Amino acid sequence: MKNFITFSIETHLFFARIMKEHALFLEAGFPCKDKDWIEKADYFREEFEKLLKKVVKISDGMVEENVLKSGELVTEFTIPAEKRTQHLTGIPIDSSISEKELKLAMGCPMENNRQLVQMVHQLNEKAICLLNGLIEFKESILKEVSNGCLFNANYPLLIKHIIREAELYRSTLIGIRQNRRNSCRVLMGKEEFWNRIMMEHALFIRGLLDPSEEQLIGDANEFAMEYKELLEMGNMLDCRALEKLTKKSLKETLKYREFKEAGAKGILECEIASIILPLLADHVLREANHYIRLLESGYMETL
Repeated sequence: MKNFITFSIETHLFFARIMKEHALFLEAGFPCKDKDWIEKADYFREEFEKLLKKVVKISDGMVEENVLKSGELVTEFTIPAEKRTQHLTGIPIDSSISEKELKLAMGCPMENNRQLVQMVHQLNEKAICLLNGLIEFKESILKEVSNGCLFNANYPLLIKHIIREAELYRSTLIGIRQNRRNSCRVLMGKEEFWNRIMMEHALFIRGLLDPSEEQLIGDANEFAMEYKELLEMGNMLDCRALEKLTKKSLKETLKYREFKEAGAKGILECEIASIILPLLADHVLREANHYIRLLESGYMETL
């Protein structure tokens, strides 16, 4: 089991960035008349950016090598995607955070550093408080969109998708607070969660590509079907067969990462016709990298 400091910091480095980008995607998706909704989304974008910045400041020498090398925190596309997305949307993005993350040194802190433990504990509690508000905000968007009272350029399923990711972040932090260990059944649930996330990514990509991109649409649809099969397989297995499912999930996600990498590159270079923001393409790539790292390194230490 990873120590409190390392696990907390690694959780924030991945998820705080994901949350600030969720807020950005929501903000960019509102019509200009919905100023109150835009301002609320911008508030959460700023708050999670501040949180991430604080975490990065204490992260040097605190993160394990496999996390830094996984591509789940930043990729070669992240900074160019941030700059292009800022230009396209007018929403400010602090790319100096990404630059600092690229320079982080690996390490594992001593658990008896009381000052650092207290600082990390405060960051965890602050994140849980922010997540409570962000989840409520996302749920209110979903309710208003579903009732036909609000427009957002993101699919209702995507809003449900990002609610579940925020809930996972929150439950992970609560688990750290309680020093909770994972049972086999919980681990299977985690794998089901990420297979569903990967499937939904494929569905969103399929729907956001220009209709002329027939080959890519077909490829995205195929990935969606593959993950649907993995989900069905998981529902039929018990804990004794978890290793078999994990191997299949890893093989599929390694292949999927190649597709997402090509997509991120193609969108940045304006070679793919779509309505996908460059940062969204990088965002889903980082989530695939995160899942691959979990599958490769073993659930008991990382979830």
